[in-house]
Amino acid sequence: MHSFSLSTRQRDQMIDITRQVAERIQQEHFRQGIAVVYCPHTTAGIAINENADPDVKHDVLMRLDEVYPWNHPKYRHAEGNTASHLKAITTGTSQTVIVDNGRLVLGRWQGIYFCEFDGPRERTFHVKLLNG
Repeated sequence: MHSFSLSTRQRDQMIDITRQVAERIQQEHFRQGIAVVYCPHTTAGIAINENADPDVKHDVLMRLDEVYPWNHPKYRHAEGNTASHLKAITTGTSQTVIVDNGRLVLGRWQGIYFCEFDGPRERTFHVKLLNG
């Protein structure tokens, strides 16, 4: 397993981590199998989505804020970050990507994102390469 650290700068942020995952695959000379990208945080997640148009990230984060408003009057969680927990549940904690001939099998416009929902913070994500 390989662990990566990153610093987020905003409360809600989508950070493209595709290059970091791809570089790890190259460094390990990993040819065939799957890469599991995992987030060990309850207020962040991992997603695969478009990486060509930055407006997509904006629109996704905006809509998540509309669905899960930051300070809903019925939230009871004492830390005040219930919306970030809900967003993380919606996004999910991991993504699995096929690796073929040493390359991530992603669509032309796809990238892997670390999704911060309770930043800014120091965060970690993990990549596990499994032969297949």
